[in-house]
Amino acid sequence: MLSEHSIQCPWCGERFEALVDLSYGDADYTEDCQVCCRPIQLGLRVDDDGEFDGLQVERE
Repeated sequence: MLSEHSIQCPWCGERFEALVDLSYGDADYTEDCQVCCRPIQLGLRVDDDGEFDGLQVERE
């Protein structure tokens, strides 16, 4: 299940929408900022019911 969430780039500070896939549960992955193109480390957390539980955003 895809879910759209607004995140703020830790490099340039701009906000953009990111699609996350909740169907695989917790996941850590890298996505480039849509504005400055620098890599962002995303930590997706999904609860026991498969619902969105948080998204940690850090510089890679």
